[in-house]
Amino acid sequence: MKLVILGAGFGGLRLARKLRNKAGFEVTLIDKVNYHQFQPLFYQVATAGLNGSDISFPLRKVFHNSKNIKYRMANVEQVLPSQNLVRTNIGDFEYDQLVIATGAGTNFFGNHNMESFALPMKSTIEALELRSRILKNFEKALTATNPVELERLMNIIVVGGGPTGVELSGAIADMKRFVLPKDYAELDFSKMNIYLLEGSPKTLAAMSEKSSEQSQRYLTKLGVIVKTNTLMEDYDGKTARMKDGSVIESATVIWAAGIKGNVPAGIDLSLITRGNRIKVNRQCKVEGLQNVYAIGDVAYMEEPAYPKGHPQVAPVAMQMADLLVNNLARIQMKSGKQHIKEFEYYDKGSMATVGRNLAVVDMPKPKLHFGGFLAWLVWMFLHLMLILGVKNRFFVFLNWLYNYFTRDQNLRLIMNYKEDAAQ
Repeated sequence: MKLVILGAGFGGLRLARKLRNKAGFEVTLIDKVNYHQFQPLFYQVATAGLNGSDISFPLRKVFHNSKNIKYRMANVEQVLPSQNLVRTNIGDFEYDQLVIATGAGTNFFGNHNMESFALPMKSTIEALELRSRILKNFEKALTATNPVELERLMNIIVVGGGPTGVELSGAIADMKRFVLPKDYAELDFSKMNIYLLEGSPKTLAAMSEKSSEQSQRYLTKLGVIVKTNTLMEDYDGKTARMKDGSVIESATVIWAAGIKGNVPAGIDLSLITRGNRIKVNRQCKVEGLQNVYAIGDVAYMEEPAYPKGHPQVAPVAMQMADLLVNNLARIQMKSGKQHIKEFEYYDKGSMATVGRNLAVVDMPKPKLHFGGFLAWLVWMFLHLMLILGVKNRFFVFLNWLYNYFTRDQNLRLIMNYKEDAAQ
């Protein structure tokens, strides 16, 4: 079976790894970058806690000694299901079966100003650029004479009260408490405000009431100004305007308020549903197509427990990949359609860290919630185990250990990639 996988995120990479050296499969993995990115820790790269290389793993290294896996770095230009063809900037790839695992990008909901001026955080590069922006603003603040300009440079707004927004706000608050006053002793950090804006009535809306309440309490304790039921209407790079008419001066708005599927060109528009996701059946097969599948964030599947689709989280993508491995093996062996299994998501729980020694964990079976230091340790252990490569785990753990005992993040480097290239 000639299998092409688009995307090396949690779903696509797991599928390729499980098919490694499996008889009867010839796999081509295509991604626009040559490394797997561990998205849950982007916020720690953005706040100088980790190196970008600590959470990125070379794809070619993953497939050393893999006889049936080929990796190609390419941009997918179009999928042609009628021709069993994927068109890329480096050529065309034929397939017997195609798996779309292209993940999701930032959703600005059509607001062009927000797209132009707010900062997303959906890749290692974007996380590094965000880190540079935050630090560069404090460098500028040292010479700012206009009080309004100083306010803009020191204020930080995070839009979106989901796990990413909560974790990022807490990490920036820790920087404000322990690191920035030492680096920029000339600045008065009582004038720095960290805002977390959430359009719904609570943070971590997808988690339990206890987690939502606890996370908001933790954030307030850390000095984050949490504004729920607050929608940002416009932003020009200097002033953020809310729907209720209020304004906040800030040169740094971080957008964590929504994502949309990265659907490749060539997929019938009638198959694309809300959130820019591709409709699939319970076998992860794209509706109306016989040999095209979609998994992970880009896939929209309804099942009895999730009538509005699954949450766009890594465990869903990985469990879909596991199902597909077995189903493709049955198809390859011509075992018959009666043996093809349907997907059922097993929710093992959800968690979010808020700051040093502070996290929340929800477990569905048995139904359990806990927070604080224990939850923080559980969060750290599970994330550490999910990172690819012993070396990466070692360096992440080493950085965490160093940060914990010194209360310092030692990776505060301003990397102006575009400006450096221009010079």
